[in-house]
Amino acid sequence: MLTAALYIRVSTDKQEELSPDAQKRLLLDYAEKNNMLVSEEYVFIEGGISGKKADKRPKFQRMIGLAKSKDHPFNVILVWKYSRFARNQEESILYKSLLKRNNIDVISISEPLIDGPFGTLIERIIEWMDEYYSIRLSGEVMRGMSEKALRGGYMSVPPLGYASTTPGNPPVVVPEEAELVKTIFNKYVNEELAMFQIARQFNELGVKTRFGKPFQRRTIEYILQNPMYIGYVRWNRQHHSSHTIKSREDWIISKGTHEPIISDDVFNAAQERIKRVAKPLKSRPVTEYKHWLTGIIKCAYCNRALVAASSKNPNIFNFQCSSYAKGKCESNSVSSNILVPAIMEYLQNVINSGVVDYTVKTEDRQIDVSLLEQQLSKLEVKAERIKAAYINGIDTIEEYKMNKELISSERRFIEKQISDLKVDVKHDHKPEMLSRVKELYKILNDDSIDKIAKNKALSSVIERITYNKRESKVKVYFYYR
Repeated sequence: MLTAALYIRVSTDKQEELSPDAQKRLLLDYAEKNNMLVSEEYVFIEGGISGKKADKRPKFQRMIGLAKSKDHPFNVILVWKYSRFARNQEESILYKSLLKRNNIDVISISEPLIDGPFGTLIERIIEWMDEYYSIRLSGEVMRGMSEKALRGGYMSVPPLGYASTTPGNPPVVVPEEAELVKTIFNKYVNEELAMFQIARQFNELGVKTRFGKPFQRRTIEYILQNPMYIGYVRWNRQHHSSHTIKSREDWIISKGTHEPIISDDVFNAAQERIKRVAKPLKSRPVTEYKHWLTGIIKCAYCNRALVAASSKNPNIFNFQCSSYAKGKCESNSVSSNILVPAIMEYLQNVINSGVVDYTVKTEDRQIDVSLLEQQLSKLEVKAERIKAAYINGIDTIEEYKMNKELISSERRFIEKQISDLKVDVKHDHKPEMLSRVKELYKILNDDSIDKIAKNKALSSVIERITYNKRESKVKVYFYYR
């Protein structure tokens, strides 16, 4: 008597086929009529799984693993149709050959084959037809989904800020999640924080994603680039198997019927900054700067950069407005022999007078406070739930006390953060600013310090320096962060 395994699969494409129970019943009947013994532990059933890729089918892989083992527990594998075993001819031949080496046959009970070469040919034709049907069906599904997407239909899980409704209807806005989305755009566009900084701030505040996980840089990037937030539907952006991004030409973006969360202006500003940060126009690494003033010195007339060019003397550089060569600004040239002493004199006057004008660059703490207050509101809901669980006899008194203490501890932590954020930070920074200017002056005067270190020191205190050739004058714009 042969020992048989049953492999039963129902596809994701819902084509007309037998249910798992019906397939199992027919396979067991076939085994009984053909004197085959079937053990329940060797009945492998997979539902809602495509047959295109064998490595995506766990029950199939387990069955093959047992078949390859030294004392394989069955001699034959029964399937309702060969398409249940595989829909990829290459994989079908590969796995059947592997099974053959272990003296295990694959039999389709609804597609009987004769022995010999002709039977093998018929089997290959059946496999080819199954693969062709799979490819054709996949194409039809893709075309149908593409057409739906072009009409503004919704086929994927909505992003943070939205929740699904009944099938076919547009998603609805989730107010508390929508506030998070608005905060992300505000921090990126208005506060000019980097994506990783936004993610880090959210994580420090205890804010989680919809799935209860910490925010990552890619989470922020996905939100900032998703046109869903301005009322559009985006589909076919990535390959499902590898999760790699497809070419933009393959994307489908169409007008939806859902409520936008972000204005077009804010969304477009975010896209512009993403492009600018990813590929800054004519940007160069600091290591390629010719002079430590590069990137800081600007034209007083048009605010464009003054570009350094080498002269015959390697220690002297000539600066000129980058717009002058394009005919967009007048000549604003100056030698480093003039520019550097003028800047050093400016710094010395600040130090001697003790008067420094500067702008304060700070983050919008009010937004962080509102996020923390939302977390407090959620804690109140949790507190009511654990209380109800105790009253209804679900939790013991010990469990209730433990959960209550955990919530109290979290509440104290959040309240402390709110208190810290509400502390008035508008005090006088001038003493510290003067100290920074003095340190900068020392660094710029030290010939042993290279241009890269000098440029970084300059950038940490000075936002920009402008030069006006008409007045032979420099102006330094200090900032405090």
